[in-house]
Amino acid sequence: MNKVHPRDALFDASELAVPELPVCDHYAGVEVRMRKSLELQAELGPVFDITLDGEDGAPVGGEVEHAHLIAELVLSPQNHFGRVGARVQTVDHPAFERMVDVVVGRAGERLAYLMVPKPRGLADLERAIGVIDEAIARHGVSRQIPVHALVETHGALREVQALAAHPRIESLSFGLMDFVSDHRGAIPQSGMTVKGQFEHPLVMRAKLEISAACHAWGKVPSHCVVTEFKHLSALQEAATRACRQLGYTRMWSIHPDQIRPIVDAFSPTTAEVDQAAEILLDAQANGWGPIRHRHHGQDTLHDRASYRYFWHVLERAHRTSGTGAGQLPGEVRLAFFGDA
Repeated sequence: MNKVHPRDALFDASELAVPELPVCDHYAGVEVRMRKSLELQAELGPVFDITLDGEDGAPVGGEVEHAHLIAELVLSPQNHFGRVGARVQTVDHPAFERMVDVVVGRAGERLAYLMVPKPRGLADLERAIGVIDEAIARHGVSRQIPVHALVETHGALREVQALAAHPRIESLSFGLMDFVSDHRGAIPQSGMTVKGQFEHPLVMRAKLEISAACHAWGKVPSHCVVTEFKHLSALQEAATRACRQLGYTRMWSIHPDQIRPIVDAFSPTTAEVDQAAEILLDAQANGWGPIRHRHHGQDTLHDRASYRYFWHVLERAHRTSGTGAGQLPGEVRLAFFGDA
């Protein structure tokens, strides 16, 4: 009997295909930190993306020169995995179009994505994508570069469903600091802290609406930064809440020390991986019909609905397995992911 792969057995061709992005998005804007980030990615493997920052990282008046540096690093041999993107300036910034032209024109074939900050709504996003796609056509780039956007204004949150529905969008990120500031003091400073951002109702509402919109339209929701980068236990707790309670499948890092705790928090536990592997291997052997599985001394019935859930567990384990640190047993990697 031929063993049908979970992707073929459990999902219809018409279903939304969610991009398989690394669970951590690491931002670096200063050249020395950009280069160190590339070195760390080469060491750990593609378990995190690098976003080379041309917004906060670019010197005032030197944005276009900074775009040339970004393009150089994207094209460099240090970009081992093709998982390096770039954040440009806002769509209404005088340097936006020139930055896009430089990065797309020089590095468009290797650029993982372009991040568009602070759209005030769908109109801003469409304007930015129009500039990006014009540059792609003008420079003869052979691919559509994925676009990410930051939801950090009232208008973007108001139109978040439309942003998530846009066919050129791959991921939406929550911009905590600007979102809080946009409330003109109505949200206290504590709303920007590692603890307070999970307590203030307006902040939590924004996080939940972004996550829900992304899941509805098959896009990746990316959780905001934790600025207290020295408090790694608090960071890991925040990352765990973002993943387990709010439905985020990706999170920002702004310091190299944050990368491993974020990846760990977004990884399934060993027990979850073992359970998922047992159930899916058994289901595959039985032609994906209903099965009975014994777990913690109790028999439980499983069918296609729960198989889909457990498949996502294994996919996440595969995405978060760094170099030399695979979470999946060899049998499972060989059966489902094609590597021993």
